[in-house]
Amino acid sequence: MSIDTAPQTTDLRVPQEVVDLVFRDARTVNTFTDGDVTDDQVRAVWDVVRWGPTAMNSLPARLLLVRSAEGRERLVEHMNEGNKAKTLRAPLSIVVAADLDFHEQLPRLAPHMAGARDNFAGIEDVRARMSRDNAFLQAGYLIVGLRAAGLHVGPMTGYDAAGLDADLFAGTGWRSIMVLNVGSAPADLEGFGMPASHPRQGRLDFEDVARSI
Repeated sequence: MSIDTAPQTTDLRVPQEVVDLVFRDARTVNTFTDGDVTDDQVRAVWDVVRWGPTAMNSLPARLLLVRSAEGRERLVEHMNEGNKAKTLRAPLSIVVAADLDFHEQLPRLAPHMAGARDNFAGIEDVRARMSRDNAFLQAGYLIVGLRAAGLHVGPMTGYDAAGLDADLFAGTGWRSIMVLNVGSAPADLEGFGMPASHPRQGRLDFEDVARSI
């Protein structure tokens, strides 16, 4: 089934234009205009996506907003070659990290689970797996939230994670899981030197991915 002939979902409780904005019409973007993405814009998105579920309400995702010239140079140094130019072009790059020390927030986030912080204190391997799994979940919420705010997002995992963490997260429990370039795509791409995005590819149908037992 082609993208153009895919059936329109009718059983959702949000308008079709919202579904189109965050899924059908949204694209991974490589080239951006010069307009800023402000902290207030990102804060407004976070205030919504923070309500997405995570295990034990652990909320381990952390965000490093990179927009200064110095910060961008440090970040680009760790990106794979194919991701350097697009990162330089983005008005904002967000390094999404998983906090190994997320358990320190559990008395605030999960007060009904007495002793949870102390129980996690001595099992760093468990915390590492749990924080990574749930930070990826939150990164998905964040991408959809940024799209809902009218922004375009280019997610990337092609970078030297160990080098980035040692440079940008030294002395913390933060461990990077992906980099999101965020901004607005130009209407006219001529002269930008790279496409805003690659041609859209197909997707698997429900029958390709689902089984019932």
